[in-house]
Amino acid sequence: MTLIRNSALVAALSLAALSAQPALAQKNKDKDKEAAAAPAAAPSSNVVQGIAVANLQAALTNTDAYRVAQQQRPVTYKPQFDQAQARGNALEAQIKPMIDRFNAARQGAMTPALQTQLQGQARAIQELQEKGKQEIQQILLPVALSEAFVNEQLEDKVDQAVQKAMEKSKVSLLLQPGAVVARANAYDLTDEIVAELNLLLPTAQLVPPQGWEPREIREARAQQAAQQAAGARPAAAAAPAATAPAKPAGPQPEGR
Repeated sequence: MTLIRNSALVAALSLAALSAQPALAQKNKDKDKEAAAAPAAAPSSNVVQGIAVANLQAALTNTDAYRVAQQQRPVTYKPQFDQAQARGNALEAQIKPMIDRFNAARQGAMTPALQTQLQGQARAIQELQEKGKQEIQQILLPVALSEAFVNEQLEDKVDQAVQKAMEKSKVSLLLQPGAVVARANAYDLTDEIVAELNLLLPTAQLVPPQGWEPREIREARAQQAAQQAAGARPAAAAAPAATAPAKPAGPQPEGR
């Protein structure tokens, strides 16, 4: 994996131990086997038990569920991909002549009238490009929702997979790669987490249910609804006090 780094200190210790073996062999041939076994044991003695590092994003993308979904998506959503490709080609064919005319006009002597003309052409090209981009994004929206749906299914299992991997490997402290300057491969727990995710979620559902929205959108809607409800409560509580008739302060004197 790209983020796994070998420890230079462990490598240097191993190299030093290997270079010392010929001298030990000359002094006592009977200790050759013990001297040869020592370098192999040295790296493990430098590993602090109970500490590990894991790249959770890499773990997600290395799961069987994620890889199978990546392979199935171009087939399942082929109509959307084809439509987006066709729209992109049509947009390019529409914009190219406009760009050619713009570049040709720039070759002439720059006058105020020409500068105004070029500015108008540039705005028209930019607006057309932006509109086309939005259209293509809308066409590929089901694909984006599928990707978010698969990722969310895996993310829902990450905590459980991490806990199981830590328990099996007797790890009590798990760090992110960015929090570590350098480490030995023995500290990496990413593959163990991948194995647990494969057990917890062998396959992911590729197509989200009708009307499904990503977690970020659901949470934003819930937060907005909570804020609106909180703002409505004080107004509702103040309404009765504003509409209630005023009561007399005390008994009124009778008229004579």
